Amino acid sequence: MKRIILAVMFLACVATLTYGKKVAEGATNSPLGKYSIELLEKPLMITGEEMKCFLITYENSPMVVKVIVDKEKRCKNYLAISDGLSVMYTCNGEYFGVNKVGKKYITAGYFTDDNALDREDYFHQKLLVWGATNEIDAARLIAAYYPALIKG
Repeated sequence: MKRIILAVMFLACVATLTYGKKVAEGATNSPLGKYSIELLEKPLMITGEEMKCFLITYENSPMVVKVIVDKEKRCKNYLAISDGLSVMYTCNGEYFGVNKVGKKYITAGYFTDDNALDREDYFHQKLLVWGATNEIDAARLIAAYYPALIKG
């Protein structure tokens, strides 16, 4: 009987841990305070493809940002989506920076509203870092820089 109870408790613990796993934390150096990045275990479906998804939350804001990772042949696109704004960050091996949402995602219903976009910060974020960026580091950069794109 003890084995059964322990097995059930173990499965319950594993089930609660598999919903989402915190992968990073950091500071935004803004009024939003600290950010927390969680990897969602269940991939999202966009344009018929399964894609990995990170969830970014902020200490002093109710804003939640979904970062969807789309691996393509020569680059990775990171679709950053919140209630107010959708943009795409691209890592092509040479640099990591922001772009407007590509046609593939516009047909899926994600687009950039120029009225909600701070154009000055957008152009400052066209190149954030040189070289290849792994997914966790890309999510950290998005967590720190994305809020500046929202026109205040």
